[in-house]
Amino acid sequence: MTDGRFRPLTPSREVPPEIDTSGVSPARIYDYWLGGKDNFPADREAAEQVIAVFPGIIPGVRANRALLGRMVRYLAGEAGIRQFLDIGTGLPTENNTHEVAQAVAPESRIVYVDNDPIVLVHARALLSSTPEGATAYTEADLRDPDKILQGAAQTLDFSKPIAITLLMILMLVQDAEDPYAIMARLLDAVPSGSYLAISHPANDVDAGEIEEAYERLNERMGGTQATLRTHAEIARFFDGLDMVEPGLVQLHRWRPDPGDAGLEFDVPAYAGVGRKP
Repeated sequence: MTDGRFRPLTPSREVPPEIDTSGVSPARIYDYWLGGKDNFPADREAAEQVIAVFPGIIPGVRANRALLGRMVRYLAGEAGIRQFLDIGTGLPTENNTHEVAQAVAPESRIVYVDNDPIVLVHARALLSSTPEGATAYTEADLRDPDKILQGAAQTLDFSKPIAITLLMILMLVQDAEDPYAIMARLLDAVPSGSYLAISHPANDVDAGEIEEAYERLNERMGGTQATLRTHAEIARFFDGLDMVEPGLVQLHRWRPDPGDAGLEFDVPAYAGVGRKP
């Protein structure tokens, strides 16, 4: 059973040749914002450009990380889910999906999905599991749902409910790539009683600051571009699902824990959980 203390590679150690440290990586930028060490100068420069325009990005990403814990605890606890498909995993930090789920239900099975080579380097840390449960890693892009499903089927039983989590990853699929069709494919593959959990940055909350911040980020990310969406556009991902209370809300307002520190601003991102009937 994992002790929750990952010892992944860091930039101070040897970097595998397949990892391009001259470009920027969304996973490494996010790692920097969380205070991690698995990032490189190009990532830090891009991350600081966003901070300069929108200092709220730091408490925002921390609030998103806390949201992951709350959502997984709800899904493994009250909802009784024992299988998780975590797409857009990112670099390991504290309270990863398998740790939270298996703390509630040790038999939980988790599949992590990411397409970033540096996340693959850390996969051995993610593969820690309780003896009763299982964790696995699939290298795949969200734009290729069939590859994701094929890889996940080696660990998850698609005849039983599965929770699909997509936290701050759908923004990397542009409208021209039809993210709604991708979501429909994923949901078609899971049975009744499955859940979908999403967080997504918004362009209708403090739009000026966050839009300028993401414009700067997109300039540095090259081929990977982030798309902000409205409440209505994000709600479309849940079409056909029964929303769990309190619905689609700003992420810090989704079932906050008693004693959670209050934020001094409204996080410009929405979050919600829906159940497949």
